[in-house]
Amino acid sequence: MKLIIVSGRSGSGKSTALHVLEDLGFYCIDNLPIGLLFPLTTEAMAGTSGSRLENIAVSIDARNLSNEIANFEAIHQRLMEAGIVTEIIYLDATEQSLLQRFHATRRKHPLSDDQTSLTEAIRYEKKLLEPIAQLADLYLDTTELSMYELRDTVKQRIIGRSEQDLALLFQSFGFKHGVPVDSDYVLDVRCLPNPYWDPQLRRFTGVDQPVIDFLGSDPMTNRMIDDLTRFLETWLPQFSNSNRSYMTISIGCTGGQHRSVYVCEQLSRYFSKSYNQVQTRHTELPHLNPQHRGNP
Repeated sequence: MKLIIVSGRSGSGKSTALHVLEDLGFYCIDNLPIGLLFPLTTEAMAGTSGSRLENIAVSIDARNLSNEIANFEAIHQRLMEAGIVTEIIYLDATEQSLLQRFHATRRKHPLSDDQTSLTEAIRYEKKLLEPIAQLADLYLDTTELSMYELRDTVKQRIIGRSEQDLALLFQSFGFKHGVPVDSDYVLDVRCLPNPYWDPQLRRFTGVDQPVIDFLGSDPMTNRMIDDLTRFLETWLPQFSNSNRSYMTISIGCTGGQHRSVYVCEQLSRYFSKSYNQVQTRHTELPHLNPQHRGNP
C-alpha cells in the first residue's frame, strides 16, 4: 500500500492538497493523531483483497500532542520497516503570507489563545513541526500560489509517478527576488552573458527565439549547460537510489527573465528523455507555467 502524509503550518494549504489526493483516488483522513498512523496502515494491509485500501492520504498538523510529533521519526521508520511506501509532503509559506491569510479568513489559529498571539503561534508551529519537515520528500512553498495553482502543482508532482520514479522540477528564478525555499539544488548562471544589456533583446525572455539564438551561440553558455548536465547525470541517480522521490533544481540569474529561463528549458528538455516526470516552472514568468496555460 501507499501512504502519503500531508503536513505543514496552518494556512499553508494542507486541506487543498488533501482534496486533490482525494480526487486522485486516495482514502483521505484529515487531522489524524500520529499515534494512529501505524494501527491505521496495519489494519488497511490486513484487509481482504476486495476491501484493502491501497492508497491512503492523511493530514497531520500541530493539533497533535507535541511528544507524538517529537517521536515522528521513530514512527516513520517503523512504517518503512513494515514495507509501507510512505511519502511526506510538507507545505509552508512565509510568516507574512500566513498572517495575511488568517486575517483575510478571520480563522483562529489552533495554537493561539489569550496568552499567545497569532504571530507567536505561527512561529511556534514552525518549531513544533520541524521533526516532520526534516523528513519531507516534497517541500512546497505556497506563498505565491493561489488555491488553483496549488491544486495543479500537487497534481502535477504526484500523478503519473511510479514508486521508483524520481520526479524532477526545473525552475528558474531571479536572485534579486530571493532564492526559492523549496530548492534542493540552486544553480547560479549569473556569470553568463546577459541579454538584458542588449536593448534589442531586453523585452524578450529565455523562451523567445532572439534570446535563444543569442545564448545558444555563446560558447560559455553551452559549456555551462554541458557541465551542469554531466553533474546532474552523475548525482541524480544517487538521490534516486537513496529513495528520494522528488528533486527541485532551481536555476537563478539576476532577474529571472533570460539566462535562468533559457538554461532551465535546456536542462528540462534534456532530462525529459531519461526521466518520466519532468516539469518546468518559471518563477518570475508565471504566464509560462502549465497552470497558466490550461494544462491539467
